[in-house]
Amino acid sequence: MRLLLVEDTVDLASWLQKALTQKGFAVDWVADGLAADHVLQSEDYAVVVLDVSLPRLDGLAVLARLRKRGQTTPVLLLTAKSALEQRVQGLNAGADDYLTKPFELDELEARLRALLRRSQGQTMQSQTVGQLERDGEGYFLLNHKPLMLTPREASVLSTLMQRPGRPVSRQHLYEQTFTLTDEASLESIELYVHRVRKKLQGSDVAIVTLRGLGYSLECQPCA
Repeated sequence: MRLLLVEDTVDLASWLQKALTQKGFAVDWVADGLAADHVLQSEDYAVVVLDVSLPRLDGLAVLARLRKRGQTTPVLLLTAKSALEQRVQGLNAGADDYLTKPFELDELEARLRALLRRSQGQTMQSQTVGQLERDGEGYFLLNHKPLMLTPREASVLSTLMQRPGRPVSRQHLYEQTFTLTDEASLESIELYVHRVRKKLQGSDVAIVTLRGLGYSLECQPCA
């Protein structure tokens, strides 16, 4: 899942980008509000982590412009510990949640997962396609055993599992798996599809290639 991180403190942003990537997110990072506003007009993200105090355009202004365009992307604000007024303004402007600095990575991840579940109409219950199960935290089981996936493999499988039995284009898989700074071509997604397909072998679930349409996650014996 693609995530936009908007944070002007370089050390914090670098740490968050690496940590969230390890958690399975494809993270784009920009360091000022104007850059965030521009990229949000052209790119599609599952969730945005937005610092309030930003150069060129503050986070509340970025949020206001996002909502004015009718975009419903979930937004989690990062605020200073004492900035109660900012938090109230942000929630009134359309933020979905907020987190005060300093914070623990586990809490940030938990809040992001909760936002994603709400935005996708999901509950805390796991999702199952045949012998494949994805729990509410994004971990996979195959025939009740942990399925070991790299972050990009997990992103591919998660994206396909959101639309079981329906085609998902290579372009959509690419956008959900790679960031703007990744040096990868559209054809790179085929490598990760191939890897996931091999890890599903021996089960009742398979990734089917649909010529001209993309890929589909299919459960062969399932009704």
